[in-house]
Amino acid sequence: ELRYRKNKNMNNINILKPNKKNLHLFLVLGSLFFVLGIFDFSLNNFYEKNITGFLPGFINFFTPLIFGMIGLYLIRIEFSGIKLLDELNKNINTSNFNAALSISIIILIIFSVAPLLNWFILDATFVGDSKEACTGEGACWVYIKTWFNRFMYGMYPNAEQWRVNATFIIVLGLMGAGYFFPLKYKKYLTFYYVVFLPIISFLLIYYLISGGEFGLEWVETGAWGGLSLTFIVSFFSLIFCFPIGMMLALGRRSDLTVVKYSSLSFIEFWRGVPLITVLFMSAVMFPMFLPDGTYIDKLIRVIVAITLFEAAYTAEVIRGGLQALPRGQYDAAKSLGMGYWRLHLLVILPQALKLVIPGIANTFLALVKDTPLIFVVGLLELVGMLNLAKTNPKWLGFSMEGYVFAGIIFWIICYSMSKYSQKLELKFKTDR
Repeated sequence: ELRYRKNKNMNNINILKPNKKNLHLFLVLGSLFFVLGIFDFSLNNFYEKNITGFLPGFINFFTPLIFGMIGLYLIRIEFSGIKLLDELNKNINTSNFNAALSISIIILIIFSVAPLLNWFILDATFVGDSKEACTGEGACWVYIKTWFNRFMYGMYPNAEQWRVNATFIIVLGLMGAGYFFPLKYKKYLTFYYVVFLPIISFLLIYYLISGGEFGLEWVETGAWGGLSLTFIVSFFSLIFCFPIGMMLALGRRSDLTVVKYSSLSFIEFWRGVPLITVLFMSAVMFPMFLPDGTYIDKLIRVIVAITLFEAAYTAEVIRGGLQALPRGQYDAAKSLGMGYWRLHLLVILPQALKLVIPGIANTFLALVKDTPLIFVVGLLELVGMLNLAKTNPKWLGFSMEGYVFAGIIFWIICYSMSKYSQKLELKFKTDR
């Protein structure tokens, strides 16, 4: 009788239709095929051998994918009761097509990780102070270590770099101070960040970084550079482009014909011109139209150019938020006797800005990544210093390490800004 039951159970198992009744069997078989596919590819990738080498080359090439798909098919059991398995099936194993995509991505990762790991770490050179120290096949991080100071401060004098550090520490401290404002002073935060902080930051940069006062050596802006210059340009451009963009968005929706078409013309002009052209005009052409004896520093001209350029894009993002609000919000505010400015500052703009946080964050990220273009006008921010360093006869051939380093720095900056914008979205999220 026991033998009869076993035979009956075996007859009830359909290998082509995985089910919850035989969950453990299908889980073991599926895991075995999946691991077999990954092992076969890894063996071939690292040691140029595989367990299906006796098969024709064309078939042998696809066996890891076939094994992996069979494995995922066997564990594709709905409502298995195993939380991890259900999540896996829900996210990467809903169909044969998704299973094939998932296996292909895993194979691509395995194929890419090993060479990258070798180049980044295992075969890389970290110790030394000259090009001769880099004898391995991996990255030469000695190049980054040697030029690190220039990548951070440009051509700023070494003995005076403490002034740059002090300025950034003070500005960061002032930015963080807003989080600790007493509740009764929270209403002044906008004034603090929009007016007070930019003025104090400008004074610190003018007197501390630029120097020439209080016994400090004067350092021309042409010597500023590296990541510190990237931060300076991005900081002031971000602060000023937002309020200008907000005014332009309101102006474009104004009922006043002159205001409306002036804002429209400004936005369409700046959106229709490449930033590199704007920077070139600000650095080369604009000084020709100034009266004799009038001089505006190149850095200020560049910041103004980027600010006006990005303000046009910010204006359109904010205008999208304004148009998303229902007409009832305007009517309700007007029924309370609110004028134009009170209506927009207290009712409309807070709601509109909340809706377009992702769009504003995207514009600001683009601004930060556009700062390397100032290299064309002779200002050497981070990427500009990399371009300068790679032409040094003593360090020829290491541009890859420099661009990877810059890419990592920009990714960290942009990812931090992105996470902060997501935090703001959650903070101001309301059910609609």
